[in-house]
Amino acid sequence: MSKDNTKKSNLKSIPPTNSNQMPSVEELKKLYRDMLLIRRFEEKAGQLYGMGLIGGFCHLYIGEEAVVTGVQSVQKKQDTTITAYRNHGHMLVSGISANEVMAELTGREGGCSRGKGGSMHMFSIENGFYGGHGIVGAQVAIGTGLGFAHKYKQDGGVAIAYMGDGAANQGQVYESFNMAKLWNLPVLYIIENNQYSMGTSVPRHAAGEFFRRGEGFGIKGERVDGMDIFAVREAASRALEDIRSGNGPYVLEIVTYRYRGHSMSDPQKYRSKDEVEEYKVRDPIEGVKAALLKEYNVTEDDLKPIDKEIKDIVAEAAQFSQDSPFPQEAELWTDVLKEVV
Repeated sequence: MSKDNTKKSNLKSIPPTNSNQMPSVEELKKLYRDMLLIRRFEEKAGQLYGMGLIGGFCHLYIGEEAVVTGVQSVQKKQDTTITAYRNHGHMLVSGISANEVMAELTGREGGCSRGKGGSMHMFSIENGFYGGHGIVGAQVAIGTGLGFAHKYKQDGGVAIAYMGDGAANQGQVYESFNMAKLWNLPVLYIIENNQYSMGTSVPRHAAGEFFRRGEGFGIKGERVDGMDIFAVREAASRALEDIRSGNGPYVLEIVTYRYRGHSMSDPQKYRSKDEVEEYKVRDPIEGVKAALLKEYNVTEDDLKPIDKEIKDIVAEAAQFSQDSPFPQEAELWTDVLKEVV
């Protein structure tokens, strides 16, 4: 029932091309663009945080770009997404503009949540994105509820609920698994295993294997190489097809790695620089770039317009986030309660 698909490829190899369903050159260029946007956006967010323009906590997604980009690329419009507080990348690939996301980080009126959500609590229901949640594991139960809504409405959608390896140890995750399988809900649970729960490594905080966590409930699971966007796309496609076929929930453990600390205040004393550099050998963006250059006959000059476009988008977002005004005091009382007739 459960499969470990990281064994298909060497985690240190480049480029990652172990999928039998390779995308077209235009599709791959878009994947490269989307991952590069997340990377450059997060780098700029880190700079703005250092300048004191972003307050509170700020969790960057640098190194993990292939996970959400790969999954989102095979989703359908009616699907919904929910995740934890490391959510900037999830927002960007869900269709929310870089301007809106960056303005939200700086707490401005032009933000996607009008400056009220900040880094950890962004929403865009119009784009099927239900947060951004700061309470560890809370989004999993809500994501299960979204799955129930899809089944109730019979809209063919799947709820995609992301969690970290730390959240995967929370009790409410298993209550959600039980309910989702009992009611055969269309939910794809994605465990983004970036090797560390804050500063505690997986071997020190988690017994067993994450992709097998649903077996006791009869839920299928796979472990996937999250530094390989082709493997992510293939596994996500297979899981979503299985769910849409009426087989109920599915668990994907996507093994990835974050290059930066847990948050901007993390000194990272729990790991060595050599370890980080070792993982960078299989950087997901460089892997796609290598595939474009070596296997799709794309040239460096072909990619320069994409690089420039992303640079301009991020620069504009940084400026917009500073030019947009702060919310008015009256905004404290808006968006607090939604009445349903």
